[in-house]
Amino acid sequence: MPRQKIVIYPGSFDPPTNGHLDLIQRASEVFAHVVVAVLRNESKTALFTVEERMEMLAEATKDLENVSIDSFSGLLVDYAREREGRMILRGIRAISDYEYELQMALMNRHLNPELETLFMPAAEQYSYLSSRLVKEVNRLGGDISKLVPPNVARRLADKSS
Repeated sequence: MPRQKIVIYPGSFDPPTNGHLDLIQRASEVFAHVVVAVLRNESKTALFTVEERMEMLAEATKDLENVSIDSFSGLLVDYAREREGRMILRGIRAISDYEYELQMALMNRHLNPELETLFMPAAEQYSYLSSRLVKEVNRLGGDISKLVPPNVARRLADKSS
């Protein structure tokens, strides 16, 4: 099967989790290039800056030669057009994710009929994992070492102290 050229994996990644990295790894085996695009959303209060999230993702994916880290603000369809991407990757953990992601995919297709969305199910061991839960477990002193890459765990520990 020939590999598509570019897939864009957008998200807040606050912080990046092992679930995110699993999707990135799997996508890197299917697509010629994976662009991990960190959303700049000034209306949300994030634990990590966009730059910090990009650094964590870059370190965690440094062995994947066909993965690059970028950021964007505004509409994803505009960003995809700028990057000449026609495929968006979205992870699905549960039916509730699918309902939300389907709405977004259909709106993106309405705004740009050439843009497709690929839903990739989360690996079973990460089906419960979210950045929000990682931050909460970390804040309450729980062990997050199996939930995030080591570099992210270190940064979370630094934020907690």
